[in-house]
Amino acid sequence: MRVMGIDPGLTRCGLGVIDVDPSRRATLVHVGVARSDKDLATHFRLTAIADAIDAVIERHRPEVVAIERVFAQDNLQSVTTTMQVMGAAMACVGRAGLPLAVHTPSEVKSAVSGNGNAGKAQVQTMVARILGLAEAPRPADAADSLAIAICHAWRGTGLLGAPADSSIAVSLSGRLTARTEMTPAQRAWAQAQAAQRRTGAVDPARRRG
Repeated sequence: MRVMGIDPGLTRCGLGVIDVDPSRRATLVHVGVARSDKDLATHFRLTAIADAIDAVIERHRPEVVAIERVFAQDNLQSVTTTMQVMGAAMACVGRAGLPLAVHTPSEVKSAVSGNGNAGKAQVQTMVARILGLAEAPRPADAADSLAIAICHAWRGTGLLGAPADSSIAVSLSGRLTARTEMTPAQRAWAQAQAAQRRTGAVDPARRRG
């Protein structure tokens, strides 16, 4: 399955794409950041980010897109603009007709590092290790987008147990938004995940610790 991760941000929006096989082995397909000029009005900046997201979707054809959920912090202005980017990204995903998942920062950290309170450096190190890279992609937003994609590939539950050609339930806890039917890749992924749950198979990367 091909998963796209988005780390929303107005100045730099991380965009990562990975392929994940039924054994949960992940490989890098694309990573980068969409940037916007701080001197532009916000709506023009959002347009630039949206155009970049559209281009990655068009070029790499992900099966599903995952976005990190934004939480209110001390800097209200930063949260507001990040949520605007999140909305623009969701519109891009909807326009492409793709399933969408939203994961919390702690879910992403836990999935990648095993620690929901892990620091950015630890998460970035694990991203590089999982993908077999010599070092974590830069800037940090790029690595974060890959962590989000990995999180959904390993923890996303939207497809598990879903019958073929059925709609998928909406949720903000990692489940997918509605799509009329599962693609062949999604169906194979769901079957492999169900088999792993029955046999108790463990992801090789996690077994290595």
